Amino acid sequence: MASTISQLQFGRLRGLRAKLLRRYEHQPLVSCLAGLYGCQWRRYERNCTQPGDCCCSKLEGISFALLVAAFCLTLVFLYFWGQAKNDYNDFDWFNFGNLGFWFPWSVVLLVIAAGFFTYITVLMLLAVCLLSEGQKLYLHWSHKIGILVSLMFSIVATAVLSDLWSKEWKTLLLSFQVTAPYLHLGGVLLMTALAWPIALHFFRMNSRVRRGLIMGVYVSILSALYLVPLGLYSPCIKKEGTLGPAPALIGHRGAPMLAPENTLMSFQKAVETGSGGLETDVTISSDGVPFLMHDHTLQRTTNVHKVFPNRTENPAAMFTWAELETLNAGAWFLSHDPFGTVGSLGADERREAGTQPVCSLRAFLQLAAQKDKLVIFDLYRPPRGHPYRDTWIQRTLEVIQNESSIHSAQVLWLPSDLRALVHEMDPELQQTSGSRLPLEELQRNHIIKLNLHYSSMSTELVREYAAVNITTNLYVISQPWLYSLAWCSGVHSVTTNAPQLLSTMRTPLFLMTPDEYNLMWILTDLLSLLLIFIIFVFHWWRERGLAFCSGSKITLDNGTYSKFKTEMSDIWSVSSANSQAERTLNLATVTEH
Repeated sequence: MASTISQLQFGRLRGLRAKLLRRYEHQPLVSCLAGLYGCQWRRYERNCTQPGDCCCSKLEGISFALLVAAFCLTLVFLYFWGQAKNDYNDFDWFNFGNLGFWFPWSVVLLVIAAGFFTYITVLMLLAVCLLSEGQKLYLHWSHKIGILVSLMFSIVATAVLSDLWSKEWKTLLLSFQVTAPYLHLGGVLLMTALAWPIALHFFRMNSRVRRGLIMGVYVSILSALYLVPLGLYSPCIKKEGTLGPAPALIGHRGAPMLAPENTLMSFQKAVETGSGGLETDVTISSDGVPFLMHDHTLQRTTNVHKVFPNRTENPAAMFTWAELETLNAGAWFLSHDPFGTVGSLGADERREAGTQPVCSLRAFLQLAAQKDKLVIFDLYRPPRGHPYRDTWIQRTLEVIQNESSIHSAQVLWLPSDLRALVHEMDPELQQTSGSRLPLEELQRNHIIKLNLHYSSMSTELVREYAAVNITTNLYVISQPWLYSLAWCSGVHSVTTNAPQLLSTMRTPLFLMTPDEYNLMWILTDLLSLLLIFIIFVFHWWRERGLAFCSGSKITLDNGTYSKFKTEMSDIWSVSSANSQAERTLNLATVTEH
Protein backbone atom coordinates (compact mmCIF):
# COMPACT_ATOMS: atom_id res chain seq x y z
CA MET A 1 0.00 0.00 0.00
CA ALA A 2 2.76 2.47 0.97
CA SER A 3 4.69 1.51 -2.15
CA THR A 4 1.65 2.25 -4.30
CA ILE A 5 1.17 5.69 -2.76
CA SER A 6 4.88 6.48 -3.25
CA GLN A 7 4.62 5.48 -6.92
CA LEU A 8 1.56 7.68 -7.30
CA GLN A 9 3.30 10.69 -5.75
CA PHE A 10 6.42 10.10 -7.86
CA GLY A 11 4.27 9.88 -10.96
CA ARG A 12 2.58 13.16 -10.16
CA LEU A 13 5.95 14.86 -9.61
CA ARG A 14 7.14 13.58 -12.98
CA GLY A 15 3.95 14.89 -14.53
CA LEU A 16 4.49 18.30 -12.96
CA ARG A 17 8.09 18.35 -14.19
CA ALA A 18 6.94 17.47 -17.69
CA LYS A 19 4.44 20.33 -17.63
CA LEU A 20 7.12 22.78 -16.53
CA LEU A 21 9.48 21.59 -19.26
CA ARG A 22 6.84 21.74 -21.96
CA ARG A 23 6.78 24.92 -24.08
CA TYR A 24 3.18 26.00 -24.33
CA GLU A 25 2.11 27.84 -27.46
CA HIS A 26 -0.33 30.66 -26.74
CA GLN A 27 -1.60 30.54 -30.30
CA PRO A 28 -4.24 33.32 -30.20
CA LEU A 29 -1.94 35.64 -28.25
CA VAL A 30 1.07 35.06 -30.51
CA SER A 31 -1.06 35.46 -33.63
CA CYS A 32 -2.33 38.79 -32.35
CA LEU A 33 1.16 39.99 -31.39
CA ALA A 34 2.66 38.95 -34.72
CA GLY A 35 -0.22 40.58 -36.56
CA LEU A 36 0.17 43.91 -34.79
CA TYR A 37 3.98 43.96 -34.95
CA GLY A 38 4.62 42.60 -38.44
CA CYS A 39 1.15 42.43 -40.06
CA GLN A 40 1.56 38.63 -40.13
CA TRP A 41 -1.98 37.55 -39.42
CA ARG A 42 -1.87 34.05 -40.93
CA ARG A 43 -0.90 31.23 -38.59
CA TYR A 44 1.76 29.59 -40.78
CA GLU A 45 3.67 32.87 -41.05
CA ARG A 46 4.69 32.74 -37.37
CA ASN A 47 8.28 31.56 -36.88
CA CYS A 48 9.83 30.35 -33.67
CA THR A 49 13.54 30.73 -33.05
CA GLN A 50 15.52 27.52 -33.09
CA PRO A 51 17.92 26.84 -30.23
CA GLY A 52 21.26 28.35 -31.17
CA ASP A 53 19.68 30.92 -33.50
CA CYS A 54 19.38 34.67 -33.02
CA CYS A 55 15.98 36.20 -32.37
CA CYS A 56 15.95 37.95 -35.77
CA SER A 57 17.82 38.58 -38.99
CA LYS A 58 20.43 41.32 -39.32
CA LEU A 59 17.93 43.68 -40.93
CA GLU A 60 15.38 43.05 -38.22
CA GLY A 61 18.12 43.39 -35.61
CA ILE A 62 18.88 46.88 -36.93
CA SER A 63 15.16 47.69 -36.90
CA PHE A 64 14.88 46.55 -33.30
CA ALA A 65 17.95 48.63 -32.35
CA LEU A 66 16.33 51.68 -33.97
CA LEU A 67 13.14 50.90 -32.06
CA VAL A 68 15.05 50.87 -28.77
CA ALA A 69 16.79 54.14 -29.70
CA ALA A 70 13.46 55.73 -30.65
CA PHE A 71 11.94 54.60 -27.36
CA CYS A 72 14.78 56.16 -25.36
CA LEU A 73 14.79 59.43 -27.29
CA THR A 74 11.02 59.91 -27.27
CA LEU A 75 10.96 59.09 -23.55
CA VAL A 76 13.69 61.68 -22.84
CA PHE A 77 11.98 64.34 -24.94
CA LEU A 78 8.55 63.68 -23.43
CA TYR A 79 9.98 63.86 -19.92
CA PHE A 80 11.95 66.99 -20.82
CA TRP A 81 8.94 68.77 -22.28
CA GLY A 82 6.65 67.60 -19.50
CA GLN A 83 8.97 69.14 -16.91
CA ALA A 84 9.15 72.36 -18.97
CA LYS A 85 5.44 72.98 -18.36
CA ASN A 86 6.39 75.64 -15.82
CA ASP A 87 7.50 77.85 -18.73
CA TYR A 88 4.90 76.99 -21.39
CA ASN A 89 3.51 80.52 -21.26
CA ASP A 90 6.92 82.03 -21.99
CA PHE A 91 7.38 79.64 -24.91
CA ASP A 92 4.01 80.56 -26.44
CA TRP A 93 4.61 84.31 -26.06
CA PHE A 94 8.06 83.88 -27.61
CA ASN A 95 6.38 82.39 -30.68
CA PHE A 96 3.77 85.14 -30.59
CA GLY A 97 6.50 87.74 -30.79
CA ASN A 98 8.08 86.02 -33.79
CA LEU A 99 4.98 84.86 -35.66
CA GLY A 100 2.61 87.71 -34.86
CA PHE A 101 -0.34 85.55 -33.78
CA TRP A 102 -1.23 83.62 -30.66
CA PHE A 103 -1.39 79.83 -30.60
CA PRO A 104 -0.74 77.31 -27.76
CA TRP A 105 2.28 75.72 -29.44
CA SER A 106 3.52 74.28 -26.16
CA VAL A 107 0.44 72.08 -25.71
CA VAL A 108 0.52 70.97 -29.35
CA LEU A 109 4.15 69.95 -28.97
CA LEU A 110 3.29 68.02 -25.80
CA VAL A 111 0.46 66.14 -27.53
CA ILE A 112 2.67 65.25 -30.51
CA ALA A 113 5.46 64.05 -28.21
CA ALA A 114 3.00 61.95 -26.18
CA GLY A 115 1.58 60.46 -29.39
CA PHE A 116 4.99 59.40 -30.73
CA PHE A 117 6.01 58.00 -27.36
CA THR A 118 2.79 55.98 -27.05
CA TYR A 119 3.23 54.54 -30.55
CA ILE A 120 6.88 53.56 -29.96
CA THR A 121 6.07 52.13 -26.52
CA VAL A 122 3.35 49.88 -27.97
CA LEU A 123 5.82 48.55 -30.56
CA MET A 124 8.37 47.93 -27.81
CA LEU A 125 5.85 45.99 -25.74
CA LEU A 126 4.86 43.90 -28.77
CA ALA A 127 8.52 43.09 -29.50
CA VAL A 128 9.27 42.12 -25.90
CA CYS A 129 6.17 39.90 -25.74
CA LEU A 130 7.13 38.16 -28.98
CA LEU A 131 10.64 37.58 -27.69
CA SER A 132 9.18 36.21 -24.46
CA GLU A 133 7.21 33.71 -26.54
CA GLY A 134 10.37 32.64 -28.40
CA GLN A 135 9.17 34.15 -31.68
CA LYS A 136 11.32 35.62 -34.41
CA LEU A 137 10.89 39.35 -34.95
CA TYR A 138 9.60 40.73 -38.21
CA LEU A 139 8.66 44.40 -38.25
CA HIS A 140 6.34 45.63 -40.99
CA TRP A 141 7.75 48.30 -43.32
CA SER A 142 5.07 50.81 -42.25
CA HIS A 143 6.25 50.54 -38.64
CA LYS A 144 9.85 50.97 -39.77
CA ILE A 145 8.86 54.26 -41.39
CA GLY A 146 6.99 55.24 -38.21
CA ILE A 147 10.10 54.56 -36.12
CA LEU A 148 12.25 56.73 -38.41
CA VAL A 149 9.70 59.57 -38.25
CA SER A 150 9.61 59.35 -34.43
CA LEU A 151 13.40 59.39 -34.30
CA MET A 152 13.63 62.43 -36.59
CA PHE A 153 10.98 64.29 -34.59
CA SER A 154 12.75 63.67 -31.28
CA ILE A 155 16.18 64.63 -32.64
CA VAL A 156 15.01 67.80 -34.46
CA ALA A 157 12.76 68.99 -31.62
CA THR A 158 15.49 68.45 -29.04
CA ALA A 159 18.07 70.24 -31.19
CA VAL A 160 15.80 73.24 -31.89
CA LEU A 161 14.75 73.65 -28.27
CA SER A 162 18.33 73.26 -27.09
CA ASP A 163 19.35 76.07 -29.42
CA LEU A 164 16.47 78.45 -28.64
CA TRP A 165 15.72 77.52 -25.05
CA SER A 166 18.85 75.90 -23.64
CA LYS A 167 18.11 77.00 -20.07
CA GLU A 168 15.35 74.39 -19.93
CA TRP A 169 17.98 71.69 -19.61
CA LYS A 170 18.70 73.15 -16.18
CA THR A 171 15.02 72.60 -15.37
CA LEU A 172 15.47 68.96 -16.38
CA LEU A 173 18.43 68.59 -14.05
CA LEU A 174 16.46 70.19 -11.22
CA SER A 175 13.59 67.76 -11.79
CA PHE A 176 15.96 64.84 -11.21
CA GLN A 177 16.51 66.09 -7.67
CA VAL A 178 12.89 65.32 -6.77
CA THR A 179 11.96 62.52 -9.21
CA ALA A 180 15.23 60.52 -9.26
CA PRO A 181 14.18 58.15 -6.42
CA TYR A 182 11.06 57.21 -8.36
CA LEU A 183 12.80 57.07 -11.74
CA HIS A 184 15.26 54.65 -10.13
CA LEU A 185 12.38 52.49 -8.93
CA GLY A 186 10.79 52.45 -12.41
CA GLY A 187 14.10 51.62 -14.09
CA VAL A 188 14.76 48.66 -11.78
CA LEU A 189 11.26 47.28 -12.35
CA LEU A 190 11.68 47.61 -16.12
CA MET A 191 15.02 45.76 -16.13
CA THR A 192 13.53 43.07 -13.91
CA ALA A 193 10.69 42.51 -16.38
CA LEU A 194 13.19 42.25 -19.26
CA ALA A 195 14.97 39.39 -17.47
CA TRP A 196 12.46 36.87 -18.86
CA PRO A 197 13.11 37.32 -22.63
CA ILE A 198 16.82 37.94 -22.04
CA ALA A 199 17.24 34.72 -20.04
CA LEU A 200 15.19 32.75 -22.59
CA HIS A 201 17.38 33.76 -25.53
CA PHE A 202 20.62 33.71 -23.53
CA PHE A 203 20.31 29.98 -22.77
CA ARG A 204 19.18 29.15 -26.31
CA MET A 205 22.17 30.78 -28.05
CA ASN A 206 25.19 28.76 -29.06
CA SER A 207 27.39 31.76 -29.87
CA ARG A 208 29.47 32.70 -26.85
CA VAL A 209 30.09 36.15 -28.30
CA ARG A 210 26.38 36.91 -28.51
CA ARG A 211 25.74 35.51 -25.08
CA GLY A 212 28.58 37.54 -23.60
CA LEU A 213 27.36 40.70 -25.34
CA ILE A 214 23.80 40.26 -24.10
CA MET A 215 24.82 39.55 -20.53
CA GLY A 216 27.48 42.26 -20.53
CA VAL A 217 25.02 44.98 -21.55
CA TYR A 218 22.25 43.72 -19.28
CA VAL A 219 24.43 43.32 -16.18
CA SER A 220 26.12 46.69 -16.76
CA ILE A 221 22.80 48.56 -16.94
CA LEU A 222 21.37 46.62 -14.02
CA SER A 223 24.43 47.23 -11.83
CA ALA A 224 24.37 50.94 -12.64
CA LEU A 225 20.70 51.12 -11.66
CA TYR A 226 21.33 49.28 -8.41
CA LEU A 227 24.15 51.66 -7.46
CA VAL A 228 22.63 54.95 -8.68
CA PRO A 229 21.27 55.87 -5.21
CA LEU A 230 24.83 55.99 -3.84
CA GLY A 231 25.40 59.19 -5.81
CA LEU A 232 21.87 60.54 -5.65
CA TYR A 233 21.09 63.82 -3.91
CA SER A 234 17.65 65.24 -3.27
CA PRO A 235 16.82 68.19 -1.00
CA CYS A 236 13.45 66.55 -0.37
CA ILE A 237 15.07 63.60 1.42
CA LYS A 238 15.24 65.24 4.83
CA LYS A 239 15.26 64.22 8.45
CA GLU A 240 12.07 64.85 10.38
CA GLY A 241 11.88 68.32 11.86
CA THR A 242 14.41 69.88 9.47
CA LEU A 243 11.91 71.17 6.89
CA GLY A 244 11.60 74.95 7.02
CA PRO A 245 8.48 77.08 6.42
CA ALA A 246 6.87 77.21 3.00
CA PRO A 247 8.26 79.96 0.73
CA ALA A 248 6.13 83.11 0.67
CA LEU A 249 4.27 83.73 -2.59
CA ILE A 250 4.69 86.80 -4.78
CA GLY A 251 2.09 87.14 -7.53
CA HIS A 252 3.85 87.46 -10.91
CA ARG A 253 2.06 90.40 -12.52
CA GLY A 254 -0.72 89.52 -10.11
CA ALA A 255 -2.55 86.25 -10.67
CA PRO A 256 -2.27 86.00 -14.48
CA MET A 257 -4.12 82.68 -14.64
CA LEU A 258 -7.23 84.27 -13.14
CA ALA A 259 -7.19 87.78 -14.63
CA PRO A 260 -5.32 89.87 -17.25
CA GLU A 261 -1.73 90.43 -16.14
CA ASN A 262 -0.65 93.78 -14.65
CA THR A 263 -4.23 94.93 -14.02
CA LEU A 264 -5.85 95.80 -10.71
CA MET A 265 -8.12 92.77 -11.04
CA SER A 266 -5.07 90.51 -11.36
CA PHE A 267 -3.46 91.94 -8.22
CA GLN A 268 -6.70 91.69 -6.27
CA LYS A 269 -6.94 88.00 -7.26
CA ALA A 270 -3.36 87.47 -6.10
CA VAL A 271 -4.19 88.98 -2.71
CA GLU A 272 -7.33 86.83 -2.42
CA THR A 273 -5.36 83.64 -3.14
CA GLY A 274 -2.80 84.23 -0.38
CA SER A 275 0.08 86.08 -2.02
CA GLY A 276 2.34 87.90 0.42
CA GLY A 277 3.75 90.15 -2.28
CA LEU A 278 3.02 91.53 -5.76
CA GLU A 279 5.39 91.71 -8.73
CA THR A 280 5.06 93.94 -11.80
CA ASP A 281 6.89 95.89 -14.51
CA VAL A 282 6.97 99.68 -14.67
CA THR A 283 7.29 101.96 -17.70
CA ILE A 284 6.99 105.78 -17.75
CA SER A 285 4.64 107.53 -20.18
CA SER A 286 5.82 110.43 -22.30
CA ASP A 287 4.19 112.87 -19.88
CA GLY A 288 5.79 111.32 -16.79
CA VAL A 289 3.19 108.89 -15.41
CA PRO A 290 4.66 105.53 -14.36
CA PHE A 291 2.35 102.69 -15.47
CA LEU A 292 2.44 98.88 -15.58
CA MET A 293 3.51 97.18 -18.80
CA HIS A 294 5.85 94.27 -19.34
CA ASP A 295 6.37 94.41 -23.11
CA HIS A 296 8.25 97.03 -25.07
CA THR A 297 5.10 97.68 -27.14
CA LEU A 298 1.36 97.60 -26.42
CA GLN A 299 0.45 94.97 -29.03
CA ARG A 300 0.15 91.86 -26.88
CA THR A 301 -1.94 93.05 -23.95
CA THR A 302 -4.02 95.97 -25.28
CA ASN A 303 -6.23 96.86 -28.24
CA VAL A 304 -3.77 99.45 -29.54
CA HIS A 305 -4.23 98.06 -33.07
CA LYS A 306 -7.85 99.29 -32.97
CA VAL A 307 -7.43 102.60 -31.16
CA PHE A 308 -4.09 103.66 -32.67
CA PRO A 309 -3.66 101.44 -35.77
CA ASN A 310 -0.73 103.49 -37.07
CA ARG A 311 1.25 103.29 -33.81
CA THR A 312 1.17 99.58 -32.96
CA GLU A 313 4.95 99.29 -33.28
CA ASN A 314 5.67 102.38 -31.19
CA PRO A 315 7.25 101.91 -27.74
CA ALA A 316 4.72 101.92 -24.92
CA ALA A 317 6.66 104.71 -23.20
CA MET A 318 6.02 107.08 -26.13
CA PHE A 319 2.26 107.27 -25.38
CA THR A 320 0.77 109.87 -23.05
CA TRP A 321 -1.17 108.75 -20.02
CA ALA A 322 -4.37 110.16 -21.53
CA GLU A 323 -3.85 107.94 -24.58
CA LEU A 324 -3.06 104.92 -22.41
CA GLU A 325 -6.28 105.39 -20.46
CA THR A 326 -8.30 104.90 -23.66
CA LEU A 327 -6.93 101.38 -24.16
CA ASN A 328 -8.48 98.08 -23.09
CA ALA A 329 -5.95 95.89 -21.25
CA GLY A 330 -8.19 92.88 -20.57
CA ALA A 331 -10.04 91.76 -23.70
CA TRP A 332 -6.92 89.97 -25.01
CA PHE A 333 -7.01 87.68 -21.96
CA LEU A 334 -10.48 86.40 -22.85
CA SER A 335 -9.71 85.91 -26.54
CA HIS A 336 -6.25 84.32 -26.17
CA ASP A 337 -6.85 82.41 -22.92
CA PRO A 338 -3.07 82.09 -22.39
CA PHE A 339 -3.28 79.61 -19.50
CA GLY A 340 -6.45 77.81 -20.52
CA THR A 341 -8.22 79.06 -17.38
CA VAL A 342 -10.83 81.46 -18.74
CA GLY A 343 -13.44 78.71 -18.59
CA SER A 344 -13.14 78.63 -14.79
CA LEU A 345 -14.26 82.27 -14.47
CA GLY A 346 -17.85 83.24 -13.80
CA ALA A 347 -19.84 85.57 -16.03
CA ASP A 348 -19.26 88.59 -13.76
CA GLU A 349 -15.53 87.89 -13.62
CA ARG A 350 -15.34 87.67 -17.40
CA ARG A 351 -17.09 91.02 -17.78
CA GLU A 352 -14.72 92.58 -15.26
CA ALA A 353 -11.67 91.06 -16.95
CA GLY A 354 -12.80 92.22 -20.39
CA THR A 355 -12.95 95.88 -19.31
CA GLN A 356 -9.68 96.24 -17.42
CA PRO A 357 -7.73 99.46 -18.20
CA VAL A 358 -3.98 100.02 -18.16
CA CYS A 359 -2.95 100.30 -14.50
CA SER A 360 -0.83 103.13 -13.13
CA LEU A 361 1.97 102.61 -10.63
CA ARG A 362 0.14 104.83 -8.15
CA ALA A 363 -3.01 102.65 -8.21
CA PHE A 364 -0.87 99.53 -7.84
CA LEU A 365 0.98 100.92 -4.81
CA GLN A 366 -2.26 102.05 -3.19
CA LEU A 367 -3.69 98.54 -3.43
CA ALA A 368 -0.49 97.08 -1.92
CA ALA A 369 -0.61 99.65 0.89
CA GLN A 370 -4.24 98.85 1.71
CA LYS A 371 -3.57 95.09 1.75
CA ASP A 372 -0.18 95.47 3.50
CA LYS A 373 1.69 93.55 0.79
CA LEU A 374 5.29 93.74 -0.37
CA VAL A 375 5.94 94.94 -3.92
CA ILE A 376 8.79 94.31 -6.34
CA PHE A 377 9.08 95.63 -9.88
CA ASP A 378 11.35 95.88 -12.89
CA LEU A 379 11.78 99.50 -13.95
CA TYR A 380 12.39 100.12 -17.66
CA ARG A 381 14.41 103.10 -18.77
CA PRO A 382 12.56 105.12 -21.45
CA PRO A 383 13.94 105.14 -25.03
CA ARG A 384 16.06 107.89 -26.49
CA GLY A 385 14.15 111.12 -27.06
CA HIS A 386 11.84 110.49 -24.11
CA PRO A 387 11.39 113.50 -21.77
CA TYR A 388 12.20 111.35 -18.71
CA ARG A 389 15.07 109.44 -20.26
CA ASP A 390 17.52 110.61 -17.59
CA THR A 391 15.17 111.18 -14.64
CA TRP A 392 13.11 107.98 -14.68
CA ILE A 393 14.53 106.86 -11.32
CA GLN A 394 13.69 110.12 -9.57
CA ARG A 395 10.19 110.18 -11.09
CA THR A 396 9.45 106.68 -9.82
CA LEU A 397 10.69 107.54 -6.33
CA GLU A 398 8.41 110.60 -6.31
CA VAL A 399 5.37 108.37 -6.83
CA ILE A 400 6.47 106.01 -4.04
CA GLN A 401 7.22 108.76 -1.56
CA ASN A 402 4.71 111.50 -2.40
CA GLU A 403 1.83 110.12 -4.49
CA SER A 404 1.01 106.91 -2.61
CA SER A 405 0.54 105.84 0.98
CA ILE A 406 2.79 102.78 0.79
CA HIS A 407 5.66 102.52 3.28
CA SER A 408 9.11 102.41 1.71
CA ALA A 409 9.88 99.27 3.73
CA GLN A 410 7.21 97.43 1.68
CA VAL A 411 9.13 98.06 -1.54
CA LEU A 412 11.79 95.60 -2.72
CA TRP A 413 13.86 97.96 -4.87
CA LEU A 414 15.18 95.90 -7.78
CA PRO A 415 16.62 98.40 -10.35
CA SER A 416 20.41 98.44 -10.18
CA ASP A 417 20.84 101.89 -11.77
CA LEU A 418 21.94 104.64 -9.40
CA ARG A 419 21.52 102.27 -6.44
CA ALA A 420 23.74 104.36 -4.15
CA LEU A 421 21.72 107.50 -4.91
CA VAL A 422 18.44 105.65 -4.35
CA HIS A 423 19.61 104.34 -0.98
CA GLU A 424 20.66 107.85 0.01
CA MET A 425 17.28 109.30 -1.01
CA ASP A 426 15.23 106.57 0.69
CA PRO A 427 17.23 104.25 2.99
CA GLU A 428 14.11 102.33 4.05
CA LEU A 429 13.70 100.70 0.65
CA GLN A 430 14.65 96.99 0.71
CA GLN A 431 17.53 96.89 -1.74
CA THR A 432 17.25 93.78 -3.92
CA SER A 433 19.73 92.38 -6.44
CA GLY A 434 18.73 90.61 -9.62
CA SER A 435 22.08 88.87 -10.03
CA ARG A 436 24.49 86.82 -7.98
CA LEU A 437 27.29 89.01 -6.67
CA PRO A 438 30.13 88.50 -4.18
CA LEU A 439 29.05 88.86 -0.57
CA GLU A 440 31.25 91.90 -0.08
CA GLU A 441 29.62 93.77 -2.94
CA LEU A 442 26.12 92.84 -1.78
CA GLN A 443 26.81 94.09 1.72
CA ARG A 444 28.46 97.27 0.41
CA ASN A 445 25.32 98.06 -1.60
CA HIS A 446 23.03 97.30 1.35
CA ILE A 447 21.44 94.35 -0.49
CA ILE A 448 19.13 92.31 1.75
CA LYS A 449 17.43 90.14 -0.87
CA LEU A 450 18.34 88.27 -4.07
CA ASN A 451 15.84 87.93 -6.92
CA LEU A 452 17.08 85.09 -9.14
CA HIS A 453 15.77 82.81 -11.87
CA TYR A 454 14.77 79.43 -10.48
CA SER A 455 17.48 77.70 -12.52
CA SER A 456 19.95 79.18 -10.02
CA MET A 457 18.36 77.16 -7.22
CA SER A 458 20.87 75.61 -4.85
CA THR A 459 20.58 74.62 -1.21
CA GLU A 460 24.18 75.68 -0.63
CA LEU A 461 23.58 79.07 -2.28
CA VAL A 462 20.52 79.75 -0.15
CA ARG A 463 22.35 78.81 3.04
CA GLU A 464 25.42 80.86 2.13
CA TYR A 465 23.43 84.05 1.68
CA ALA A 466 21.07 83.37 4.58
CA ALA A 467 24.10 83.18 6.88
CA VAL A 468 24.66 86.92 6.27
CA ASN A 469 20.94 87.82 6.49
CA ILE A 470 20.31 87.93 2.73
CA THR A 471 17.10 86.15 1.74
CA THR A 472 16.39 84.58 -1.65
CA ASN A 473 13.43 84.94 -4.01
CA LEU A 474 13.14 82.76 -7.12
CA TYR A 475 11.09 83.47 -10.26
CA VAL A 476 8.91 82.25 -11.96
CA ILE A 477 7.79 79.05 -10.18
CA SER A 478 4.27 77.82 -10.95
CA GLN A 479 4.45 74.01 -10.88
CA PRO A 480 3.99 72.12 -7.57
CA TRP A 481 7.10 69.94 -8.10
CA LEU A 482 9.29 73.01 -8.61
CA TYR A 483 7.74 74.78 -5.63
CA SER A 484 8.36 71.63 -3.56
CA LEU A 485 12.02 71.67 -4.55
CA ALA A 486 12.31 75.36 -3.58
CA TRP A 487 10.61 74.59 -0.26
CA CYS A 488 12.99 71.74 0.52
CA SER A 489 15.98 73.89 -0.51
CA GLY A 490 15.10 76.56 2.05
CA VAL A 491 14.11 79.31 -0.41
CA HIS A 492 12.38 82.20 1.36
CA SER A 493 9.92 83.31 -1.35
CA VAL A 494 8.97 82.61 -4.96
CA THR A 495 7.36 84.66 -7.70
CA THR A 496 4.55 82.64 -9.25
CA ASN A 497 1.86 82.67 -11.93
CA ALA A 498 -0.24 80.26 -9.86
CA PRO A 499 -0.68 81.56 -6.29
CA GLN A 500 -4.13 79.96 -6.22
CA LEU A 501 -2.51 76.54 -6.70
CA LEU A 502 0.65 76.78 -4.60
CA SER A 503 -1.10 78.35 -1.61
CA THR A 504 -3.08 75.13 -1.09
CA MET A 505 0.04 72.97 -0.62
CA ARG A 506 0.58 71.91 2.99
CA THR A 507 3.74 69.86 2.45
CA PRO A 508 6.25 69.41 -0.39
CA LEU A 509 5.74 66.68 -2.94
CA PHE A 510 8.23 63.78 -2.87
CA LEU A 511 9.21 64.51 0.75
CA MET A 512 10.62 61.50 2.61
CA THR A 513 13.09 60.74 5.37
CA PRO A 514 16.50 59.12 4.66
CA ASP A 515 15.35 55.94 6.43
CA GLU A 516 12.26 55.71 4.23
CA TYR A 517 14.30 56.20 1.09
CA ASN A 518 16.97 53.66 2.11
CA LEU A 519 14.26 51.10 2.87
CA MET A 520 12.60 51.70 -0.53
CA TRP A 521 15.94 51.51 -2.35
CA ILE A 522 17.29 48.38 -0.64
CA LEU A 523 14.02 46.41 -0.78
CA THR A 524 13.57 47.26 -4.47
CA ASP A 525 17.08 46.13 -5.38
CA LEU A 526 16.92 42.93 -3.30
CA LEU A 527 13.50 41.94 -4.64
CA SER A 528 14.65 42.64 -8.19
CA LEU A 529 17.83 40.60 -7.74
CA LEU A 530 15.87 37.68 -6.30
CA LEU A 531 13.35 37.66 -9.15
CA ILE A 532 16.06 37.91 -11.81
CA PHE A 533 17.97 35.02 -10.18
CA ILE A 534 14.84 32.84 -10.12
CA ILE A 535 14.04 33.68 -13.76
CA PHE A 536 17.56 32.80 -14.97
CA VAL A 537 17.69 29.57 -12.93
CA PHE A 538 14.30 28.52 -14.25
CA HIS A 539 15.29 29.07 -17.90
CA TRP A 540 18.61 27.30 -17.36
CA TRP A 541 16.85 24.32 -15.79
CA ARG A 542 14.14 24.16 -18.44
CA GLU A 543 16.46 24.47 -21.43
CA ARG A 544 18.80 21.87 -19.90
CA GLY A 545 15.89 19.53 -19.20
CA LEU A 546 14.46 19.93 -22.70
CA ALA A 547 17.82 19.21 -24.27
CA PHE A 548 18.19 16.08 -22.10
CA CYS A 549 14.68 14.80 -22.80
CA SER A 550 15.04 15.25 -26.56
CA GLY A 551 18.50 13.72 -26.73
CA SER A 552 19.76 17.05 -28.05
CA LYS A 553 17.76 16.52 -31.27
CA ILE A 554 15.17 19.15 -32.08
CA THR A 555 13.07 19.19 -35.22
CA LEU A 556 10.79 21.82 -36.70
CA ASP A 557 7.27 21.43 -37.91
CA ASN A 558 5.83 24.32 -39.96
CA GLY A 559 8.10 26.82 -38.20
CA THR A 560 7.08 25.79 -34.68
CA TYR A 561 8.68 23.45 -32.19
CA SER A 562 7.35 19.95 -32.54
CA LYS A 563 6.63 17.89 -29.51
CA PHE A 564 9.64 15.88 -28.50
CA LYS A 565 9.06 12.12 -28.85
CA THR A 566 10.88 11.32 -25.65
CA GLU A 567 8.93 13.97 -23.79
CA MET A 568 5.61 12.71 -25.13
CA SER A 569 6.61 9.17 -24.20
CA ASP A 570 7.49 10.28 -20.69
CA ILE A 571 4.23 12.15 -20.32
CA TRP A 572 2.25 9.13 -21.68
CA SER A 573 4.12 6.79 -19.32
CA VAL A 574 3.45 9.08 -16.37
CA SER A 575 -0.23 9.29 -17.24
CA SER A 576 -0.49 5.51 -17.56
CA ALA A 577 1.33 5.00 -14.25
CA ASN A 578 -0.97 7.48 -12.55
CA SER A 579 -4.08 5.70 -13.86
CA GLN A 580 -2.76 2.26 -12.86
CA ALA A 581 -1.84 3.51 -9.37
CA GLU A 582 -5.26 5.03 -8.87
CA ARG A 583 -6.99 1.77 -9.91
CA THR A 584 -4.77 -0.22 -7.50
CA LEU A 585 -5.54 2.19 -4.67
CA ASN A 586 -9.30 1.96 -5.31
CA LEU A 587 -9.15 -1.86 -5.42
CA ALA A 588 -7.26 -1.97 -2.14
CA THR A 589 -9.82 0.30 -0.51
CA VAL A 590 -12.74 -1.91 -1.68
CA THR A 591 -10.96 -5.05 -0.43
CA GLU A 592 -10.44 -3.58 3.04
CA HIS A 593 -14.14 -2.74 3.30
